[in-house]
Amino acid sequence: MSTFVLLTITGLGLGAMYFLIASGLSLIYGLMGVLNFAHGAFLTVGAYIAWFADSHFTAIHSVTLRFVLAALCGLAAGAVFAALVELVLIRPLYLRHIEQVLVTVGLSLATVALIQGIWGNDSRLYALPNWTSQTTHVLGASIPNDRWIEIAAAVLLLAGLLAFLRYTRYGLIIRAGVENRAMVTALGIDVRRAFTLVFAIGGFAAALAGVLSGVYFSSVDPGRGTSLLIFAFIVVVIGGLGSIVGSAAAAVIVGLLQQYANYYASSGLGDLSVVLLLAIVLLIRPGGLSGRAAT
Repeated sequence: MSTFVLLTITGLGLGAMYFLIASGLSLIYGLMGVLNFAHGAFLTVGAYIAWFADSHFTAIHSVTLRFVLAALCGLAAGAVFAALVELVLIRPLYLRHIEQVLVTVGLSLATVALIQGIWGNDSRLYALPNWTSQTTHVLGASIPNDRWIEIAAAVLLLAGLLAFLRYTRYGLIIRAGVENRAMVTALGIDVRRAFTLVFAIGGFAAALAGVLSGVYFSSVDPGRGTSLLIFAFIVVVIGGLGSIVGSAAAAVIVGLLQQYANYYASSGLGDLSVVLLLAIVLLIRPGGLSGRAAT
C-alpha cells in the first residue's frame, strides 16, 4: 500500500511539472494560434537565471530566502524574455504559421547554444533549502517534500490562469481579441498589448517549471527545456490543443502512467507507455480529452 501511495503522489508531482510548462504552451496556442517550439527556451532561461542569481546572493545567509529571491529573478527573466520574443519575432508573423515554426525552432536551438557557450554543457547544482530534501509520511509512504511544492504550484497556476481569463479585464480582452480582433481594435483597445501579456504569462509559467525542475532534479542543464517540452507537447495534444483544463487532466494521467509503468512493468517503459497513450488518443479522440480539434 505504501508503495502505491508513493508512486501516486510522486506521479502527481511529475504530472504537475509537466502541466507547469504545458499550461503556457496551451495558453499561447489556444488564445493566439502560435505553436511555440521555443517554449522550452523560456524554461531554460528561467532556470539558469535563478541558478545564476542564487550563486551571487552569497551575502544572504538564509538559504530559503536566497532561493526565493533567485526564483523570483528566474520568473521575471522568463516573462521578460517571452514578451521580447513576441514583440520582436512573433508579432510580424501572426498570419505566417510556417515561418512561426521555423523561427521558434531556430530560437530554441540558438538559446541552448548560447547557454552552453556561457555556462558550459555540465549540469549546475541548485542550492536548495534542507526541508526540500526531507520527506513527509503519508499512509506509510515517505513522500519527498519537493513533490508537494510541484503539486501546489500547479494547482495555484491553474486556478490563477482560469481566474485571469474569466474575471479580469485583460482576460476578457484577450478572449474577445481571439474571436474578433478587428472588432476589438475598432473599439479602441490595443489587442497587441494583450497578446504580449499572454506570451509573458506563458514565459512566467515555463520559467516556474524550470525553477521547480531544478528543485525536482536538484540541478539544471542546457537540455532541460528541450526534454521537458517533448512531454509538454504530448500533454497538450492529449488534453486538447488550447484547453488548459484538458492539459491539467492529461498531465495527471501522463505523470501517473509513467510512474506506474516504470515500477510495475519495467524501468524505461514509462516513456513508451506515454507515446502509446498519445497514439490511442489520436486514433480514438483526435480532438483530445477536451474534444477540441486543432484549428
